[in-house]
Amino acid sequence: MGKVGFGMTAGIAAVTCTVAAAVVGRRIRSRRDWRRAVEVVRELEAACGTSVNRLRQVVDAMAVEMHAGLASEGGSKLKMLLTFVDKLPNGSEKGIFYALDIGGTNFRVIRVHLGGRRSGILRHNVERNSIPQHLMTSTSEELFDFIAMSLKQFVDREEEKTSEPSLVSRRELGVTFPFPVKQRCVSSGILMKWTKGFSVADMIGKDVSESLQQSMIKKDLGSMRVAALVNDTVGTLAVGHYNDEDTVAAVIIGTGTNACYLERADAIIKSQGLLMASGGMVVNMEWGDFWSSHLPRTRYDIDLDAESPSPNDQVFEKMISGMYLGDIVRRVVLRISQESGIFGSASSRLSTPFILGTPLMATMHQDDTPDLREVAAILNDVLGIADVSLKARKLIVNICDIITHRAARLVAAGIVGILKKIGRDGSSGVAGGRAKGGGGASSSGGGKSRTVVAIEGSLYTNYTLFREYLNDAVAEILGKEFSPFVILKVTEDGSGIGAALLAASHSPNSADM
Repeated sequence: MGKVGFGMTAGIAAVTCTVAAAVVGRRIRSRRDWRRAVEVVRELEAACGTSVNRLRQVVDAMAVEMHAGLASEGGSKLKMLLTFVDKLPNGSEKGIFYALDIGGTNFRVIRVHLGGRRSGILRHNVERNSIPQHLMTSTSEELFDFIAMSLKQFVDREEEKTSEPSLVSRRELGVTFPFPVKQRCVSSGILMKWTKGFSVADMIGKDVSESLQQSMIKKDLGSMRVAALVNDTVGTLAVGHYNDEDTVAAVIIGTGTNACYLERADAIIKSQGLLMASGGMVVNMEWGDFWSSHLPRTRYDIDLDAESPSPNDQVFEKMISGMYLGDIVRRVVLRISQESGIFGSASSRLSTPFILGTPLMATMHQDDTPDLREVAAILNDVLGIADVSLKARKLIVNICDIITHRAARLVAAGIVGILKKIGRDGSSGVAGGRAKGGGGASSSGGGKSRTVVAIEGSLYTNYTLFREYLNDAVAEILGKEFSPFVILKVTEDGSGIGAALLAASHSPNSADM
């Protein structure tokens, strides 16, 4: 019995030692996994660094690229497209105006009644329409005939039911057209290429306004004239300026991003050789293509760009816009999953590009529940990562914060770069004077003049932490002395109402007598 007892004791001891060794081994691997995960996040944080000195380098680079893009076509990654918008709405406009806001697979028809004498928008009505799928790959005639017929039906209904019919023989129409267009004047432009799933081949190289005008004539809308053909960023500036004449620039920061601003007449004349009256012109920057060696670009940005349909294009947009932020976070989490075991076995979903949208990333980032349950739910339901520890969830929130913080601060640097270009950042000690209704920012007078930047887009309006980081960075770059004079103001519906306002400001019938 003694030998048997001894054998059993020895066996139990051996099993205990084996179990203990396994536990110790797991602890060692766990510590090693956590060290590696933390190293990856620290490396990310260092690579995404946006110190105020670095941001000021981005500011300077943005201003330099703006100068170069204006000086010559192709002189910069920034296209710096002239819009020929030299009269912004200022509240004096009066009458009834229409707008077409053409989106990806839908469009809106809008009727705006303006009261003049800064009485604001008395009334506006909106109708939404879907573009049938087959028209997106049909002919330009069929596409614009459909849009013109919808516009005709809307006009007829509105003017039947309203007590304020259009009092002029020619109605003015503003058109928001979110495709690459080479502008010929404020009311017309040549389509350069389609995006957003459209491939109406016979339209490439044609004038958008002329094609639409022909369809409107066929649909008995010959009395309607395209008075403004613009993109959504210019529309945002128009709405901002209509509500506040100190507005000199506009930024859209949502799924995509772009910016425009009021350039001085002398700068346009000098760089483009155009004959202009006093005032200025709105320039569409297409700033998503901005590039500088000072941008804090990471391995994840480089891989995302290389795997995109447009490598080496839209580099700035791929670092700051809602289309891409969630996927940058996914790429970081994927690397951690491949190099450590803190998320358990690797999920195949993590390898799916864009499976983590930026709205979901923002939800995780702003999860204020004690146990970060929203983070856990998104990891499980979207990325296929189950049973994640609270410690690992906190690491995920930290990753979201790093990516969002960098994006918001880079947008801030871009905004200040615009202000620097037009002499409104305080660096020269002289800020621009008031941006009058007819023109651009002046480089003289004013001292510390009030400067407003209109901002539209879901990242700024819906993502609280993004907005706070952006606002803080603008103040930090400008400094305490000058930052109180720069106001970032949310401006809504620029893509629709802005087009109608621009039709009004460029109409001979809108003057408030």
